[in-house]
Amino acid sequence: MSEGIDEVDRPVMPTGEKGDLFSKFDGLIEQRRALLSAGMEDPFGLVMQRVLSPTVAVCNGRETILLGTYNYMGMTFDPDVIAAGKEALDDFGAGTTGSRVLNGTYAGHKAVEQALKDFYAMDHAMVFATGYQANLGIISTIAGKGDYIVLDIDSHASIWDGCKLGDAEVVPFRHNDIEAMEKRLKRIPEGAGKLVILEGVYSMLGDIAPLTEMIAIAKANGAMVLVDEAHSMGFIGPNGRGVAEDQGVLDQVDFVIGTFSKSVGTVGGFCVSNHPKFEIMRLVCRPYVFTASLPPSVVATAATSIRKLMHGSNKRAHLWENSRTLHKGLREMGFKLGTETPQSAIISVIMPDLERGAAMWEALLHEGLYVNLARPPATPAGMTLLRCSLCAEHTAEQVQTILGMFQCAGAKVGAI
Repeated sequence: MSEGIDEVDRPVMPTGEKGDLFSKFDGLIEQRRALLSAGMEDPFGLVMQRVLSPTVAVCNGRETILLGTYNYMGMTFDPDVIAAGKEALDDFGAGTTGSRVLNGTYAGHKAVEQALKDFYAMDHAMVFATGYQANLGIISTIAGKGDYIVLDIDSHASIWDGCKLGDAEVVPFRHNDIEAMEKRLKRIPEGAGKLVILEGVYSMLGDIAPLTEMIAIAKANGAMVLVDEAHSMGFIGPNGRGVAEDQGVLDQVDFVIGTFSKSVGTVGGFCVSNHPKFEIMRLVCRPYVFTASLPPSVVATAATSIRKLMHGSNKRAHLWENSRTLHKGLREMGFKLGTETPQSAIISVIMPDLERGAAMWEALLHEGLYVNLARPPATPAGMTLLRCSLCAEHTAEQVQTILGMFQCAGAKVGAI
């Protein structure tokens, strides 16, 4: 019992009133209850009972085409990747039980960091437990109190959380607005530390950033640049290094953040850099220092996958063809899409509201197609959308089947 407070003095707050820590979620709880009470499946709780390939899984007892994963390059079932993971399990066991600065650095951790350095042709690579943690750790460590972060308002939650953890002054600008970004940079006090954070591909609409212009402005105003290439690594660019490579400005980026949970096909996050002082991050980045390292089987699969992606030009070409075909077909059906032209492996179908979006999601699932239902606050401008994430392993026939499923589901729910 706290000193000076007797039992009779303790306030009793009824559930649902001000003292209830869950009361802030009441609106969302009611919204979810209303959807589920109509008998529809939980769009945020789908269980895959078995995964048959990068593009097909068993959901609710039936085979379902997967169009809602980030398995862009289809590496999850690559035989060499799986074999590497099995070998590492046999040789090193299931886990490390230690952080990287203690006993958590195995040969595989050095190997995957070397694979990243070779893939990006950069001097330094640092691996984290997740892509989220990579943003959290890098951003909060390099930009702290007294520094300024200028970032796109549609930035991923992990970017915002990294800013908050580091306690830097955060200056957001309107999505992909070059002029707004420049104005904010020019208002920052002379001599202050400045970091501009951008994303190659924005994960909700699948649109890309005008990195060429934005990075030039950032450098002209004395700012360092961090680009999150989570949704472009492995796919976009001549060597799959992302939008910065594709636009010819990778050499001007100070930090590239990425993840293993998308094109690489496993789990983990990373940062690559050419900054000469970068290695000190291993001693000062708290989310890196105080987290157990990735299991040996995970880093083995990641290293194998990354090296194979260095020779993935045919897969990249096929994925682009899938993206163009799906985008064109959905647009011709009358669906409202997030971009005028296909810009990435993500194609978003914008719905009028959550209720109709959920109805369309369920209708597609009944047709045998899984997509993501995305809702505020994750989506920009409060919109509801169905996010389609294509895979290099989707065949041309599967893409046509997917278009047919959208046609049938759209007609059933009145979406087209």
